Amino acid sequence: MRILLVEDTRDVGEAIAARLRALGHAVDWEVDGAAGDAVLAVQAYDLVILDVNLPGLDGFAILKRLRARKGPVPVLVLTARSQVDDRVGALDLGADDYLVKPFDFRELEARVRALQRRNSGHADNALACGNLRLDREARSASVAGEALDLTRREWTLIEILAARPGRIFAKGELIERVFAFEEDSSENAVEQIVARLRRKLAAAGARAEIRTLRGLGYQVVCQDP
Repeated sequence: MRILLVEDTRDVGEAIAARLRALGHAVDWEVDGAAGDAVLAVQAYDLVILDVNLPGLDGFAILKRLRARKGPVPVLVLTARSQVDDRVGALDLGADDYLVKPFDFRELEARVRALQRRNSGHADNALACGNLRLDREARSASVAGEALDLTRREWTLIEILAARPGRIFAKGELIERVFAFEEDSSENAVEQIVARLRRKLAAAGARAEIRTLRGLGYQVVCQDP
């Protein structure tokens, strides 16, 4: 997923960003509330992780402005406030979930996966396309029960495509969802990832095909196992 993290505590932000990037997500990190709000006004994300106590603009104000713009992106609020009224206030403003600091990173990862499932319309962490199986929790892939070795970006790209078989994804959309702002990205980079994926899927005998629709983008087509 392409994730925006707005967190002003450096060690917490660094730890969250590192953890999510290790899982294959593209993460943009802002430490100022006003900067986070400005980014949300121009960039689409799959998930926002939002601290409440921020300089510039607090998390509740950012959330209120996001929902006023009809932004549908799921929002996970991080708060050091354990009072029920604060948690209820965040949910009423449009937060999808909240996590009270300090928290265990395993719980953060589980809540991120839950929001990802909800956003993609899947009930669990498993994706299937033909005889290709993807496990979002383990970040693993297999073909006909045999493990498939994928790089972080290869896994992220096939996950995006396999979550919505038949849907056409433009190269620009894939760039936005696979790469963060500070990472080098281009249409050529996406093409190279797709080429490597095709070779690996073909070598493994996968019944999942990545098709190119000239001028439009890519789609995955699932065939009977």
